[in-house]
Amino acid sequence: MESIRSVPGVGSKMAERFAILGIRTLEDMISFMPRSYDDRTQERMIADTTEENPTAICRIYVKKTSSFYNKKHEKTLKATVVDDEGTEMDLLCFNRSFLENSLYPGSSWYIIAQIMIKDDPTFFGRKRYRSSASFELKKTKSEAGIGTILPIYPLTEGLTEKIMRQAAEYALRTLDIMDSLPFSIYERYHLLHEKEAYNLLHFPKSLKDAERARKSLAFSELFSLLFPLLRGKPERKSGSVPMTESEKALISSLPFSLTEDQLKAAEEIREDLSSGTPMNRLLQGDVGSGKTLVAWISALHAIEKGGQVAFMAPTELLAKQHADGASDLLSKLGIRIAFLSGNVKGQPRRLLLQSLKNGDIDLIIGTHALFSEDVEFRNLTLAIIDEQHRFGIRQREALAEKGHKPSVLYMTATPIPRSLALTMLADYDISTLKTMPSGRIPIKTHTVFQESTRKAMYETIGVEFQRGHQAYFVYPRIDDEGEGNLLDVTTMYSKLKEIYPEVPSALIHSKLPEEEKMQILNDFRNKKIMYLVATSVVEVGIDVPDATCMVIEHAERFGLAALHQLRGRVGRSSLPSYCFLVAIGNLTEDARQRLKIMKETNDGFLIADKDLEIRGPGDIGDGERQSGFIALKFSSIATDLRLVEAVRAECERILKEDRGLLKAENAPLRNISQKR
Repeated sequence: MESIRSVPGVGSKMAERFAILGIRTLEDMISFMPRSYDDRTQERMIADTTEENPTAICRIYVKKTSSFYNKKHEKTLKATVVDDEGTEMDLLCFNRSFLENSLYPGSSWYIIAQIMIKDDPTFFGRKRYRSSASFELKKTKSEAGIGTILPIYPLTEGLTEKIMRQAAEYALRTLDIMDSLPFSIYERYHLLHEKEAYNLLHFPKSLKDAERARKSLAFSELFSLLFPLLRGKPERKSGSVPMTESEKALISSLPFSLTEDQLKAAEEIREDLSSGTPMNRLLQGDVGSGKTLVAWISALHAIEKGGQVAFMAPTELLAKQHADGASDLLSKLGIRIAFLSGNVKGQPRRLLLQSLKNGDIDLIIGTHALFSEDVEFRNLTLAIIDEQHRFGIRQREALAEKGHKPSVLYMTATPIPRSLALTMLADYDISTLKTMPSGRIPIKTHTVFQESTRKAMYETIGVEFQRGHQAYFVYPRIDDEGEGNLLDVTTMYSKLKEIYPEVPSALIHSKLPEEEKMQILNDFRNKKIMYLVATSVVEVGIDVPDATCMVIEHAERFGLAALHQLRGRVGRSSLPSYCFLVAIGNLTEDARQRLKIMKETNDGFLIADKDLEIRGPGDIGDGERQSGFIALKFSSIATDLRLVEAVRAECERILKEDRGLLKAENAPLRNISQKR
């Protein structure tokens, strides 16, 4: 690769400035995406400028000039100019008195300037045009770039658009750009070959050309991302696999029927578990869609085939609830269940681990303690990981390594946007639960932007208490922490007791001991407590059918996924339910957008797509960063769904028809090589 220093005029200092932008080589330069384009294909007269397109590009004639001084005795040149249509404009040249030698009466220039309109009642009712202080003067049309489209790049201090364009021109002349896709793909999808695409990306003949060039390069980029993932994905033989007797027994014991999505997901998992190849499947579904029940059905299949199952949850509170639920459903079928967390110690832990190693435990449910070094299985064949985005990839692998290539089922109640799933999760099989259990009523979401509305909210919740229903009040902080403008659970717990003096309540947050939290939730579930004052500790895993009201204070401080998860704690029965998003004060545009989305829809998949557009896809591999953008240069996971689908379909076609096609056809490993 040739250094960016090979560009004429780029020395070591300039190269350091390019490096700040991530440009160290000529290859980096041509892959550096312009952020926009300056369309100068047509002259634009002063009067033709608009608020959306305020740039004038035209010939002007200087009528007269004058000078004045400000309070700091700095000289400003004022030039009155007129274009070919006779429209006058003032040019104010602050601290640029040297322009007196150029802008003199009778002189003519081509100008590129941002135009502002000043309303002046003394100017005989006519609009008065002014240029911004920054403008360009050129002697000829070609110098002004009229008839062209110029790239606008992100810059850093010391770099100008002119320098960036010269570097791009040099790199495009110097590099030998080769295609990276099979030739047939260019014809099938009407893609530009990469040499032409790179040239039109930087110096397009039209804005349509620029977008076509971007999409062509985005196709190549996505192909290089997806093809290795899909090529490494094992082929599975599909075919109907019958349920085991224990699966049938569990389903027949339920007081309701499974949804079509649940039945389909369970069937897909059975096929995977019987394929002879370790499963790598994501089970995604909106809050309350019944993912955990599908997991227990799948666990029964693995256990009846002689395997052990590990179920891992992100918190002890959630793990204990899963263990209680599994015990209620599965113990009567003879399934031997155990619970493990960091708080299980001493002799009880040693006995439990010995039973697990001997194969006397069929299903173990716990926290990250499951991947401790001393945890051994006799025959771990299925690992189920709940809320998989809360664990890092190394943690998930550590659990999977407890068996001999066990199948892994990941579960998430945060739906993955389709475009993201098709790319970053290409090596996963995905089962989706969209259908909600019958009888559920959509949650009504209200925004509270004024203190006067808060009183009406409290009255509404009071009526729900009279009906025997329950509520959550969620706040972002445990205590004041010195920020008096933020409501916190400790302060509000006392205030809410004044508002509802006869209603039993409890305070719950992350600093409470696990045993105390579990006791509070049991009391809440048994209606000894009618409302919880909580932090986001109640975000996942709590299922209380009589809870019908969710209040989220400072809702503007929560992301869309967290808001949707919190709202999902209510509406878990046939009772009408309500969510109040309280955000009083000045809000950012992003915050207003998030709250608007929450009010308009209960669809978690649509919310996930909107979240992707607002925040970016995050670092899916690590599960530690939940915002930020995947490092793609030409494609956008948020907006290029159709392109992602086309690329994935092409990758799958190639792999299905002939896994050797890519190598046989052309496919160099690199798409850019330097001319020799």
